[in-house]
Amino acid sequence: MKIGMEEPQTHIYEFGEFRLDAAKRSLSNLKGEIAPLMPKAFETLLYLVQNSGKIIGKDEMLSAIWPDTIVEENNLTQNVSALRRVFGEKPGEHRYIVTIPGNGYKFVAEVQQRREREPIENVATGESIQGDVSDTNGVSATRPRKLRFAMLALGIIALGFAGLYLWRDTTQDETPIRTIAVLPFKPLTIETRNEPMELGMADSLISKLSSGEDLIVRPLSSVRRFTLLDEDTLAAGRSLAVEAVLDGTIQMSVDQIRVSARLLRVSDGKQIWAEQFDEKRTDIFRVQDSITGKVASALNIKIRGGNTALATSSFEAYESYMFGRLHAGRLVMPEVKKGLLHYEKAIEADPNYAAAYVGIADAQRSLALSNDVDPQIAFSQAKSAASRAMALNPDLAESQMAVGLVALFYEWDWNRAEMHLGRAVELNPNNAEIRAYYAHVLSNTGQHEKALAEAKRATELNPVSLLIRTFEGQFLVYAGQNDSAIASLRAAVDLDPNFWLSHHVLSAAYINNGSYAEAVRESDEAKRLAPFQTHSLAYRGFALAKDGKTAEARQILDQLLAASRDRYVPPCHIAMLYTALGENEKALDQLEKAYLEKDVRIAFLKVEPRWNSLRTEPRFIDLMKRLNFE
Repeated sequence: MKIGMEEPQTHIYEFGEFRLDAAKRSLSNLKGEIAPLMPKAFETLLYLVQNSGKIIGKDEMLSAIWPDTIVEENNLTQNVSALRRVFGEKPGEHRYIVTIPGNGYKFVAEVQQRREREPIENVATGESIQGDVSDTNGVSATRPRKLRFAMLALGIIALGFAGLYLWRDTTQDETPIRTIAVLPFKPLTIETRNEPMELGMADSLISKLSSGEDLIVRPLSSVRRFTLLDEDTLAAGRSLAVEAVLDGTIQMSVDQIRVSARLLRVSDGKQIWAEQFDEKRTDIFRVQDSITGKVASALNIKIRGGNTALATSSFEAYESYMFGRLHAGRLVMPEVKKGLLHYEKAIEADPNYAAAYVGIADAQRSLALSNDVDPQIAFSQAKSAASRAMALNPDLAESQMAVGLVALFYEWDWNRAEMHLGRAVELNPNNAEIRAYYAHVLSNTGQHEKALAEAKRATELNPVSLLIRTFEGQFLVYAGQNDSAIASLRAAVDLDPNFWLSHHVLSAAYINNGSYAEAVRESDEAKRLAPFQTHSLAYRGFALAKDGKTAEARQILDQLLAASRDRYVPPCHIAMLYTALGENEKALDQLEKAYLEKDVRIAFLKVEPRWNSLRTEPRFIDLMKRLNFE
């Protein structure tokens, strides 16, 4: 059965507060506002409306809506749930769709059908009023002219009010939209799910739209969690604190791709733009360019001439790169290593693919910082990849950031790090994450006022970023503003209790505050969420030692020393425990080892409060001079 083709002359259906146009495939309310519906949700509604008053079995609906595909019943359930949200139905209400247990569904609202050319409303002109008057009750055209003029005047007044309303409504629509989120695209059915390409559409559009003047686009790290098939798009937009959301569906076959995209205003759900694209699979880049251009036009923004070196013309390279992004973005060691393999495949397919080199640099950095991988291994590869990205195009903000972070955490060249990260901000001033890392180098070098100002701006650009909120808390800790740090970090934990770094930095703030039990609790949670790092274990031992529980602290020290004989354990973590236990010479021995082994935690030596008891030691002072901190 072909949806919507049973009654070729009847295309308009009205029910309750809604109007369904089968030919235009749109659902609108009485104000003419288009309701946001995915294609299959629309077809579900159309089939229900065309069979209103009848009980329709689930098997019948599945066959009608997915005639050429075998899908699970859950897909139908999700579509019905989406329709109920659009209708504003609350649990237990049965204004439109009723579930018949064990059978199917029934559309219970009264439906009126109209022919395609039948007018819904008559806005009278002077001429039409004359015709209406002359035909009513057999009254001829010789009706007194006063009545005719009165009716004409009423018509003109009505048109005036209608025009005023439309003008006011248009004026409201013209309020500039300057914040937008691009959600991961969805498959049409769960069986056709392709997460790398769904994420890839969002990632590419985010990158392209980020070149828009006066437009703030939420980064992939903030939107990647919105992947449910029945995701509430407007709720996602509200949680991301944006004015508009771009989402869509993607369906891929062996050689074809179909993409449906729509742009919704978050405040009222109004559809600003929507379109469907059918292209060859390898033309996905042309689809992305087209969507970018049309969204930019709909928002009345200009896309700056961007650098193309971050992109590729190879579909194979692009697909491998997106697999890399999918895995590496999960940040835990096994997933990051999978991501690195896919980045390497992307480079095999396109040796000049700058994005893949930036991906390798980012992934290797995360292995050293969050997973205790030997920095001389991880950062040597990060440095090589970042240098290659820079060689391909030094005007890419991502390349500048990659080189700057190598300079910060591995080369300990503070001036070079600040220069490259500052340049990255200049190239992409609305990228909140880049700005946060620029604040990072300012904080690590003791420029606290400037660091906090940049962190504040980064938070304004992306108020829902867990990383940026945590960084801000960390910078407050290093600036000695401990109470503010605790408040900021608690807010980050409330936003998402599963982000390990927020718990970790909060543990440090509690240590500074003398709240050792709370510090232990937070370090334990950080370790649970990120099991491959030992930094939180060191914080736990430090808190226990300061709380007088030296035996427990020494057990942790012994544990780290034993582990270091079999694998890499950052010497700074061991030094931290010796410091807490008052064994300064052994602590300084470990810091010397950290210096020689390129331990990334050396980059925090100037501002980390854990080293305060060592700052007057001659060996520590000498180390600070060698690092150009003094």
